[in-house]
Amino acid sequence: MDSTTMVLALALGNLALCATLFFFEQSVHRRPALPTWSWSRLYQAAGWLLLAIGAAGVVPEGLALPVAYAFVFVGVAWESGAAWERAGRLRWRRITLPALGLALAGFLLCWLIDPIGLRALAASLILSAFYLSLAAALARGWVQASLLQRFLALATTLLAIVVGARGALVLLAPAGWGWMTNDMLRQFHSAALYLLALVGGFGWLLLGREREQAELARMEIVDPLTDVPNRRGFFQALAPWMALARRPGQPTALVVFDLDQFKRINDGYGHPAGDVVIAHLTGTCKRQLRDSDLLGRLVGVEFAILLPRTNLDDAAMVAERMRAAIEGERVKTERAVIALTASFGVTTIRPDDSTVTLLARADEALRVAKKAGRNRVEVAASALEPAEE
Repeated sequence: MDSTTMVLALALGNLALCATLFFFEQSVHRRPALPTWSWSRLYQAAGWLLLAIGAAGVVPEGLALPVAYAFVFVGVAWESGAAWERAGRLRWRRITLPALGLALAGFLLCWLIDPIGLRALAASLILSAFYLSLAAALARGWVQASLLQRFLALATTLLAIVVGARGALVLLAPAGWGWMTNDMLRQFHSAALYLLALVGGFGWLLLGREREQAELARMEIVDPLTDVPNRRGFFQALAPWMALARRPGQPTALVVFDLDQFKRINDGYGHPAGDVVIAHLTGTCKRQLRDSDLLGRLVGVEFAILLPRTNLDDAAMVAERMRAAIEGERVKTERAVIALTASFGVTTIRPDDSTVTLLARADEALRVAKKAGRNRVEVAASALEPAEE
């Protein structure tokens, strides 16, 4: 593939991707970094198209090529910026814009001095630098990153090195370097740019899909209001502790609690006030727990707490401390300052327990607390039987 065909393929590929993204953005909510990435592809498409036109002689080369390279540099810099946005660095322009200005000035200076050798060196090194910045953004959070993200970071790094090496070798070894002829080096350079376009395009789309799938999976097990596990998520976390209870060792406790007369809050102040109360309650409970403890929202205002390596007496103390904290705080809403109380049921996991029997025993203790006047902690009576025996 000659250079003109390669450049034209890059231009048309970026334009097709931009058109696809345009219609995609009209049907869904835009993601934070998607507009930046779309602009980057549009800039690159314009630059590669101008390079193809200049190489074909349609526009004077001295006019088309500097403008074309400027568009390509801006496009690659914006692609790197989109990756930094995705990584959480929203102020990437503070560094990228000055670096881009210096790159454009250096390229024009090299163009005026030597429109062949120095120009190739400057273009290759500038593109390589921005692609390496893109790779650094992808490599951010390497330990928690997915295999796809790690692959994209490594592939972008290797291809960026190939792009940068071409300009340096053309300047240092005009006749070639050993078995590496200039024509072969140009082919490697063209292939690296083409692969960067493909890897960048498909990689970005796949990363977006991967993030969506992770978010959907998280929504299945996390309550959106309180950001704690929902019923499914809590029972998933409870399962391994149920299995461990069949082995001798330290006990594991379960606490179930429910806000007293929550319907009165919803009826009197509205559901928005009820949401504020639930969110405040979650924060209060979290402050009373260890990092190893797990708080989950089962349904409505009924919550459960898993207390690993905690016996029945200690679990009752935790529940009492939490009950006092809830009673001692006031929740400020738009319409009123609301006082809260909660009732608690406490039990431990038995070797012969299933999730049904365990939860039934804790719920029975909770019902006893409600009947006894609310705002109290009750230990499941059957939970004491093994100790008495």
